[in-house]
Amino acid sequence: MTDAPKNSASPPRPAPLPAATGGIDAPPALVIRGLAKRFGGKIAVNGIDLDVPSGSFYGLVGPNGAGKTTSLSMATGLLRPDYGSVWVHGVNVWDHQLQAKKLMGILPDGVRLFDRLSGEQLVTYAGLLRGMDRETVAERVKDLLAVLDLAKDAGTLVVDYSAGMTKKIALASALIHAPRLLVLDEPFESVDPISAANIRDILQGYVSSGGTVIVSSHVMDLVQRMCDHVAVIAGGNVLAAGTVDDVRGAMSLEDKFVELVGGRNQTEGLTWLRTS
Repeated sequence: MTDAPKNSASPPRPAPLPAATGGIDAPPALVIRGLAKRFGGKIAVNGIDLDVPSGSFYGLVGPNGAGKTTSLSMATGLLRPDYGSVWVHGVNVWDHQLQAKKLMGILPDGVRLFDRLSGEQLVTYAGLLRGMDRETVAERVKDLLAVLDLAKDAGTLVVDYSAGMTKKIALASALIHAPRLLVLDEPFESVDPISAANIRDILQGYVSSGGTVIVSSHVMDLVQRMCDHVAVIAGGNVLAAGTVDDVRGAMSLEDKFVELVGGRNQTEGLTWLRTS
């Protein structure tokens, strides 16, 4: 393989999104063209193209090491790509980083937080950092902590939160400024079933009101039930992308994923594991 990944040319810049979002003719919420990243001799992302429609609930699935997190990190301005371009609602992420990041709420994988703040202080700080006035921030913090079942732990330091609580307080920080695009890497990991259901309701309501969600997850059933679009990534390449129904066809999403990605191991050799 050559050093320059495929599709490294940048496309014409998409037109800016109109003030009223979510319409049938609205430009994509996210446009990726020729996005590529290499770490030493390993190509992590191999010049991928992706269009995420405005108002969609978009799932990103793939095996460990597929390039999902690296792709999302580059798409949201957290990791500079070697090649390619990204636009969020018509704004070039790497040419206009501040303007693009104002449009996004991000929950990265392995998120590092200011964990010596209380949960309430952390979400308040996130709102103030976005330039919001204190009264609005206070109202939204109260609402978010209540709906995410964190109100009783508002004064607890984040360092003392469980893994699931930490995930939820990070989500609250991503939601505080009501972004137009939410990018969530494994948002349900370590989250209990009741909280997961509440989060799904929040995200579904957000999409219904015109927002766009991109969620990376290993749980195929969750993606199939929750998302209307999906992309399958493996080996740094997009193997399939489109509506969930178009990608899976007559199969379940999990079966289609296994067919596309391959690598299913045979277990006939484990004769010693039989109990009778």
